[in-house]
Formats: sequence, C-alpha cells, structure tokens
Amino acid sequence: MNPLKWSFVEPVYKLIIGEDRKGQINAMVRSIGLPLAGILVFLLLWQGASSHIHTSLGQFPGPVQTYQQFVALEDEAKAEGQKEKAFYQRQEERNAKRLEKNPDAKVRVRDYVGPPTFFDQIGRSLITVMSGFILASLIAIPIGIVIGLSSNAYSAMNPLIQIFKPVSPLAWLPLVTMVVSAVYTSDDPMFDKAFLNSMFTVLLCCLWPTIINTAAGVATVTQDLKNVSQVLQLSWWTHVRKIVLPCSIPMMFTGLRISLGIAWMVLIAAEMLAQNPGLGKFVWDEFQNGSTNSLGRIMVAVIVIGIVGFILDRGMLMIQRAVSWDKSVALR
Repeated sequence: MNPLKWSFVEPVYKLIIGEDRKGQINAMVRSIGLPLAGILVFLLLWQGASSHIHTSLGQFPGPVQTYQQFVALEDEAKAEGQKEKAFYQRQEERNAKRLEKNPDAKVRVRDYVGPPTFFDQIGRSLITVMSGFILASLIAIPIGIVIGLSSNAYSAMNPLIQIFKPVSPLAWLPLVTMVVSAVYTSDDPMFDKAFLNSMFTVLLCCLWPTIINTAAGVATVTQDLKNVSQVLQLSWWTHVRKIVLPCSIPMMFTGLRISLGIAWMVLIAAEMLAQNPGLGKFVWDEFQNGSTNSLGRIMVAVIVIGIVGFILDRGMLMIQRAVSWDKSVALR
C-alpha cells in the first residue's frame, strides 16, 4: 500500500513539492489539526472534571496523574525484566559450576514465575483476542459464503443466527468454562484453561457479524456476473474464488471489523469476570487493590484498551485495502 494514500501524509508531501499549497494546508488542518484540537479539548475537559471528583481513594486522576502512573508501570516492567534476567543468569552460573564438577550431571532451567507486568497483560490479551478472532473468521466466512449462495442454507441457518447473535458473552462464559474443564484434561496441556476459556468466549461472540455481512456481500453478486460464470462453465470453487469473493470483500471486511471490535470488548469483560490473565484482570485487580494509585492505573488501562482497539481496526482496514479491488476505501 502506498503510504502517500494515507490522509495525513499525502497533504504534507504535496505541500513540500509545492502542489496547491492552499488546498494542502486546508487538508492538513482537517486531517491533523482538527483531530489534535479535539484531543486537546478532551484533555482539558478531563482535567477540569477530574479536579472536582473526589472518591474514597482520593481525587479522580487527570491526564497528568494518568501519565505518571503509565511511567510507573513502565518502571515496574523494567525492574521485573531485570529480576528475570538475574534469575536466569544465576541459574546459568549455578549449572555451569555443576557441569564443571560433573560433566554428566543433569541440569534444569526453571521458568521465571514472577508476577506479569502491565505490558505482559497487554500481550496476553492480544494473543487471546487474535486467536479467537482468527478461529471465528475461519468458521464464519465459509458459512457466510454458503448461506449467501444457497437460499435453502440461509433458511436453515437464519433462525440459529438470530437466536444466538444477541446472547451476552457473560452468559457464554460459565458454559465455556464448564465444557473446557470437562473436555480439556491433560497432564501436560499445550494451552492453559484460562486462555481457552477466554478464547472460546470471544469466538462465540464474534461469529455472527462476519457470517451476516459475508452472506450479504455474496448476495450482491450481480446476475450478469453469474451469467458469465455459467457461460464459462466455471466450477463451484472457481466461481467462488473468481466471482463471489472479489465482490463480497467490502461487506465481508465490514463484518470482520465489527467482529474484531466485539471480540476486543468481550475479551476484557471475560478476563475481568473470570479472572483470566489479561487487561481485564489487571483492571479488576487494581480495583480490588484500592490503593491511591489504583484509579490512575485503571485509567491507563482504559486508554490502552481504546488505543489497541483503534489500532486493530486500522489494521483490518489496511488489510482490506490491500486485498480488495476497491482501493478507494478511506483510512478514517
């Protein structure tokens, strides 16, 4: 993808080369100046409101206090990283001494079991949400294509979609937890049960937008294209690959973007409720901690959750532009 197509880069480039300076300045104001102004106004309102809100844990954190807590979390992560490095270094030195005395000695390297840092929690949540989302997409896209091509399949599946689509993730979570505990039994499991509980809850809640939008995209294939496929005597798979998928990609990615947004929200709620490792558990632990820094750290988590969700959506939009024939999709 050409970076000059990004709305905030193209005006800067054209201004540098001297093309329509007034128009490019106006474009830069719209794409850069106005968003920055909106953020500034939000920060001022946030600071003003927080100074008048007093809770049992102290004053509600403003932007400055929230940033200070973010820096503190960074420092804690660095300190934990140094502890982990020192832990493995001590093991290495100890094992080297044992091998020096007895070359046939069996040495073990134990895993570091220190508490996860804030950034570890972010990584855990990202791995979980993407695992659930990818699995859901692999299931939902074929189903959407089939029910979009077949009215009989649509009639059979539609009642199930309408019944399960509005079910809350909090209703799925206890069922998923019980099933995983009963079915996934192993002395040496590849994945821990907390990860599977969160992942399958995400999967069950983000199937439906992709199925519905993929089916709607398949239904947009014109009769002329269907006639061309019949004249060329394309096989079913070739028809899907050459005709159906290119036409349905815009609607399909609309469903994928909605599903990914739902997946991210569902995951945070599931982690918070089930106390599974991740950002949701971090928020709940800080709430239960009740220290003077807890509100600021929760605000850090809230902002990070929003930023990550935004980045995930932008990523899906960039993938859509890369694979779609329609390159006019705007990154906004």
